[in-house]
Amino acid sequence: MSALASRVRPVWLLVLLGVLLAACTNSPPPPLVNSPVASTQPSQPADPTQVVVGVDSVAGGYNPHLLANQTTVARTLGELVLPSVFRSAPDGTPQLDQTLMNSAEVTSAEPYTVTYTIRKDAAWGDGPPIAAEDFAYLWDNMRSQPGVADASGYKLITSVSGRDGGRTVEVVFSKPYPGWRTLFHDLLPSHVLKDAPGGWAAALTETFPAAGGPFSIKRLDPERGEIILQRNDRYWGPSTKLQQIILRKADPSGLVKALTGGDDQLGLFPATKSTSDALAGGNHTLAVSTVPNPVLVQLLLRPSTPLMANPKIRAAVAAAFDRDSLISLGTGGGPAGQLRADSLVLAPSRPGFVPTIPGGGSPAKPDPAKVEQSLTEAGYAKTGGAWLRDGQPLNLVIGVPGDREPYSGLARLVQQQLTAAGIGSRVLNTNGDQLFSKVITATPTPTSTTNAAATGDSDSLVDIVIAPQPVSGDPATDLASAFGCRTGLPDGTSSPANAAGFCDRELQPAIEAALTGAMPLSDALATIEPALWKQNIAIPLFQLADVLAVRPELSGVSVGPPLVGPFAGAPEWQRSVRR
Repeated sequence: MSALASRVRPVWLLVLLGVLLAACTNSPPPPLVNSPVASTQPSQPADPTQVVVGVDSVAGGYNPHLLANQTTVARTLGELVLPSVFRSAPDGTPQLDQTLMNSAEVTSAEPYTVTYTIRKDAAWGDGPPIAAEDFAYLWDNMRSQPGVADASGYKLITSVSGRDGGRTVEVVFSKPYPGWRTLFHDLLPSHVLKDAPGGWAAALTETFPAAGGPFSIKRLDPERGEIILQRNDRYWGPSTKLQQIILRKADPSGLVKALTGGDDQLGLFPATKSTSDALAGGNHTLAVSTVPNPVLVQLLLRPSTPLMANPKIRAAVAAAFDRDSLISLGTGGGPAGQLRADSLVLAPSRPGFVPTIPGGGSPAKPDPAKVEQSLTEAGYAKTGGAWLRDGQPLNLVIGVPGDREPYSGLARLVQQQLTAAGIGSRVLNTNGDQLFSKVITATPTPTSTTNAAATGDSDSLVDIVIAPQPVSGDPATDLASAFGCRTGLPDGTSSPANAAGFCDRELQPAIEAALTGAMPLSDALATIEPALWKQNIAIPLFQLADVLAVRPELSGVSVGPPLVGPFAGAPEWQRSVRR
């Protein structure tokens, strides 16, 4: 019997009793609302094999390799459903996943070669083995497709080949790559995706076609705000303790109620200060902690557009921002506010993090004098509160993944701050897939370039992007992916540009030296970061963070390895039945 039926039946019994009493006494029947009998009926018994996780969103876009999908839910599904060669140990160091791999090691220095041996029983849920073609599919798309995250390591690979029925994979690099253990995480089922309509661009847009991890997808329903993960019975590794994990969407107040009331056993969501206070200070036994995400939120001032190619204009735009206000709005006063991104490469949650921002991040307020000086030197004059040159107002296009927070909210404040400085702008509010894979990578025609130089009014020439910057376990890869130049591909084309549209041939040798281990990262950053700050290419704001809240009946949950999160341990979670 459902919980609803158990409440409704006693109510109608009361109605019948009231009618009988009324027939004898002519008194009115008892009220039908707020019945104490209805409120004391027992609910359905708890299912110890199922855990409900409250999240802020289950929105589509689940390919964890795309910039547009740097979300908690995409990372969670990748962690539980997709296979990875290496996973993070508790201290964050890469550790071979021996449920998938027999071995992975450097087998040749010249050419630099890594050989991977896959377990013979490792297979996708629909039957085919996990094999070399899955490695090759990921490599080919990561080096050639726009809008991907942390692609630099894949661009060093020259070939991927298989033998022993695809169970042995040989990966050859053009140069040494110390960060090779970060590659081939979240492998995708090439046998399904390579010929699927839409190809890579549509991969994992709405669903997971095959599972290669301890869980599989039973139901994925963004409309209802629910994703049901079930134990993958075809998984060759150890069986999970739980039968199901349900990701269920709710707003912050709803999440708090569901947790404190016991409807959810775990919550993982961005939290404002008020929500964090409610979780930490209520009359409950929740264990509450902060989980830094592997994502920095940043503003990119893109020198690839005609307007922003002028360093004076970039300097003026940078001086127009109130960075403190942007951080405050984006974090909602919550725990992410303690993770100010005062470096262009290293995440503030990283041990030993040291800010590199000039002046220690101060002043973080607008500098009207700097705006005026820079725009005057760029040939602009302020007339009627707006900056004009040759009779044309300075008008910038702001690109934002409008389907993701906190980016959409930040766009409005960015526009307000530019307006206050007399700089015109408009927000191109598109979805993340469109923005990162098409809009900012489009090659404009000469005519559109000329027109955009005057008006900044071409969608393909986005001047400012509010974007995620993924953070991996290898900062040298992060550096090269965010600020490195395009590289040549075997077919004579070049790899897509980074999201900033930035390339500095004088800095590129140091970036490549850090990536290949020829120069210590600290030495490279000592040269590169001051130059990047001076050029006003990127304005990092903060590192995203979630609040993790766990009820006492759920055991085995921790904040997880750095930059991974609690779902790394989900196969070992256990739920007890509280009485």
